[in-house]
Amino acid sequence: MTIKNKLRAGFSFLFVLALLCCGLSIYFLNRLSADAKDILKDNYKSVQFTKDMGVAIDASPGILTPQQAKIIEENLVKEEHNITEPGEGRLTDSLRAEYERLKQVQNDPAKITLLHSDIKRLLYGIMQLNMNAIIHKDTMAKATANRAILLVAFVATFLFLVAFSFVVNFPSYIANPLKELTEKIKEVSKRNYRQQLDFTSNDEFGELARAFNTMTIKLDEYENSNLASILFEKKRIETIINSMQDAIVGLDEKSFIIFVNQVACTLIGMSEQNLTGRYAPDIALENDLMRNLLVNDQPKMKIYADNRESYYSKAVLSILSKDIVIGSVIILKNITEFQQMDEAKTNFIATISHELKTPISSIKMSLKLLEDSRIGEVNTEQRQLLENIDEDAHRLLQITTELLDMAQVETGKLHLNFGNTHPRNIVDYTVKALKTTAEQKQIEINVQCDENLPDVHADLDKSTWVLINLLSNAIKYSHEKSVIDLTVKKRQADEIEFSVRDHGRGIDQQYLSRIFDRYFKIPGTNTDQPGTGLGLAIAKDFIEAQAGKIGVESEIGEGSRFYFTLKIIGRQS
Repeated sequence: MTIKNKLRAGFSFLFVLALLCCGLSIYFLNRLSADAKDILKDNYKSVQFTKDMGVAIDASPGILTPQQAKIIEENLVKEEHNITEPGEGRLTDSLRAEYERLKQVQNDPAKITLLHSDIKRLLYGIMQLNMNAIIHKDTMAKATANRAILLVAFVATFLFLVAFSFVVNFPSYIANPLKELTEKIKEVSKRNYRQQLDFTSNDEFGELARAFNTMTIKLDEYENSNLASILFEKKRIETIINSMQDAIVGLDEKSFIIFVNQVACTLIGMSEQNLTGRYAPDIALENDLMRNLLVNDQPKMKIYADNRESYYSKAVLSILSKDIVIGSVIILKNITEFQQMDEAKTNFIATISHELKTPISSIKMSLKLLEDSRIGEVNTEQRQLLENIDEDAHRLLQITTELLDMAQVETGKLHLNFGNTHPRNIVDYTVKALKTTAEQKQIEINVQCDENLPDVHADLDKSTWVLINLLSNAIKYSHEKSVIDLTVKKRQADEIEFSVRDHGRGIDQQYLSRIFDRYFKIPGTNTDQPGTGLGLAIAKDFIEAQAGKIGVESEIGEGSRFYFTLKIIGRQS
């Protein structure tokens, strides 16, 4: 039976009970009304009839007057039509006979008196009979009323108990399943899918329970199947992360640590249990390495671990979901071996460069001596060979100088001799050094340097070397009979900008970001004087070591503009 039909049945039952109670009440009220009506209609009228006849008899002890006779006749006829009690008819018949004899007697007082006495006796008997009937019927009416009260009270009590039980239990029939269903749904929302409803009814609640139980079984099966797969994948990822030689720390979007491998635990000096689930900035307050991981943006870090100093490169990977950052992964890669190899390479280059400078200088000195006529005359072919040897020696000396400068930068042994000088001094020395080279290609160097510029605070030799390098490259990559603009101007309140602009081929945009990288050379460049790819890298280190900036602007077909800045006296940082 459906809940709708059960509700209909329940309320119909209450309605039937109410009708039954009302019906019983009406029935007993009608019974009481009928009993009272019988008393008034039958017995009371008979008493009234006999009373009227008795009054008429008593009013005339002798012969009845016509008026009295009429009263007696009328009431006697009424009584004869109102016979209700057993024996009342016999008495009425006797009363009729005595009354008829009384009407026949004329002048016999003794008989009249005797008949009067008999009539009164019969009237009294009829009255007494009806009075007794009234008392009896009154008793019966009272008994009926008492039975009605008891029965109606019983039925009312029964109906009250039934209605009370219905009021108490029926809402529970509706509310309890809903409450249980709500609790089960809350458990399901907590991913506790092993929930079942025990509704055994065949109504909508039973159907709902069966559907809910089927749903939770399917959810549990799905959860278990996915959970096993997820746990397997999680275990595999954890194994991969722990087997990596790099330190890995995973953070969620709120900077809580969600995973960390053993290498990271060793470097940080804390166990995985003490790291996982904690707020990373809180750990950073008491752990220097964690603080450096969160705050320090340097890509290379030196960490003391396992009783030795090691070098690590730091990389931070952002985890995105629909273009929203949901976490990050910090990776520390051990580059100690590469750092050692780089240092060995730097030391080797520095040593070789230093050792090569002496024999190359000796070769150049020998060439100078050979060119002296006092040593001996040389023919044209020999002189050409000597010039070639001199050019090669000069190139070797330049290369070894650049390698030595780079080694000094990489080892941190770069020494700067700061002083105050006018920008014109740097420009003049540069132009003088490259004047011959420019004239060979018929290139004009257009210098724009205001004499009123303030002095700069810089290393004169290093700054001049940088400007020579930039101007040399401009000459190298410019067409013959072209113009190179060398401009010096005040860039900001505390900086002087040196720029060299050529009108050559220009540099492709894709290479501009790498132009200052070590050993980088633009692909496809053809020149009679290939370089080492170190000049611009060394220039960048020299300028940045003096708190300056260096950069390039270029477009294909428009030439290039290289520039750097130096601090003005009194404004250096």
